[in-house]
Amino acid sequence: MTDKIRVSAVSYTNTKPFIFGLELNQIKNKLDLSLDTPSDCAQKLIDNQVDIGLIPVAAILSLPYWQIVSDYCIGAVGAVNSVFIFSNCAIEEAAEIQLDPESRSSNNLAKVLLKNYWKINPKQIINAPDYANFTGIKTAFVQIGDRTFGKKNQYKFVYDLAETWQKMTGLPFVFAAWVANKPLSPEFMKSFNIALKAGLDAREEVLQTLPVYPDFDLRDYLFNKLQFDLTEDKKQALNLFLDYIKKL
Repeated sequence: MTDKIRVSAVSYTNTKPFIFGLELNQIKNKLDLSLDTPSDCAQKLIDNQVDIGLIPVAAILSLPYWQIVSDYCIGAVGAVNSVFIFSNCAIEEAAEIQLDPESRSSNNLAKVLLKNYWKINPKQIINAPDYANFTGIKTAFVQIGDRTFGKKNQYKFVYDLAETWQKMTGLPFVFAAWVANKPLSPEFMKSFNIALKAGLDAREEVLQTLPVYPDFDLRDYLFNKLQFDLTEDKKQALNLFLDYIKKL
């Protein structure tokens, strides 16, 4: 039986600074860390396979108990450049939308925007056999994370979901937060927070460890597009988003 704190984090580039901080800090000796897709990360926390998850915020609604345990998150103020709807037609004309099999929050964000911003109701397809490789002119799809890098020029119609959310609400967006499914000691949470901040402060070093994408600016992504501080307006946005999800 281990007495380590079990942590699941997302395996995407947007989480690399956090992982860097955790692995360089003494706190790593207290952690059992796994890297997962966002949807698996959420499910592990729901199933109590981990104690803390950097989970898509929509999954909070599936937890009987939850507590945000850090001052940091995966967020954006305006365009995030890694959470999109790609489409062969204007979104208002789409007859169907394929949801991302790796996502929870972004699929829900797409649903919220389709209903409340674009005011349309296309057929929603889960686990589409031709996901992201469709030929239908009236088909769109949600895609998140590193798989979107450099794809903006491949589709005629591209919608950044964080940017669209800001147009609708005037608020930033929180994609994922560090959430525990049980109470944790204040001492641990303080140490955890310090390690995460150290990783964010070392983004220049993190950048040196990452692959170079000829058609995607990783520096701009890590330093500008992603906003990691869980500010009061981000907390407001998170609660508003959860309210929208409940009304879907």
